[in-house]
Amino acid sequence: MRSRLFHSSEYRAVQTRVCELINGSPDFLSDNTAHSPRAVGDALADIVARSFDRMLGPLCAEYSSEFARRAMADIAFKDADGLYYIVDVKTHRQDTKFNMPNLTSVERLARFYEDDRNFFTILMIDYGIKGNRVLVSGVHFVPIEFLAWGCLTVGALGWGQIQIADSNRVEVRDGYSRKRWMLEFCDVMLEFYPKEIAKIGERVERFREVRDYWNQKADS
Repeated sequence: MRSRLFHSSEYRAVQTRVCELINGSPDFLSDNTAHSPRAVGDALADIVARSFDRMLGPLCAEYSSEFARRAMADIAFKDADGLYYIVDVKTHRQDTKFNMPNLTSVERLARFYEDDRNFFTILMIDYGIKGNRVLVSGVHFVPIEFLAWGCLTVGALGWGQIQIADSNRVEVRDGYSRKRWMLEFCDVMLEFYPKEIAKIGERVERFREVRDYWNQKADS
């Protein structure tokens, strides 16, 4: 089912509102927190969570921002059509040279997208720091299928973790087909797993060598 939020200009309006909300907020950083990307990220996620339902406007029918730390989302809502959205809030300090955030487990996403009414979305906030003030320069609010595979990668944790390869280079393809994206996703995973199997074979052989080495040593 097509989302009225993401197949219209509404999501761009939400991006603008998030930017304006944060840049218009009273100063909320101290000397210590201003130098901690994690502390800034937590503060920004909290500011957004407290107001995101209002930024969605009449599109939002149900809303929640109460999740466990290891949950798949920071925010969740249903729209007036009964579509269910979970929102993973990510923050990117632009003067950092390397930023490779995890998005979600490949298996969790595959299961979540078995229901066409579900949308896994990313709210990426790009910001800089001037003194103790946060200055947001841009916001991406998109379902994961709008992110091109050229800016994504898979990390070897559990079944695999989808990651943004470099937060400085996020490529959004507006209106991209979920079916097409998921087929590309499967191709990525079918290439990823054989490489992991080869790595495991090398590691098994390495520890056979380690075991042989220790078998030959005298007890001390």
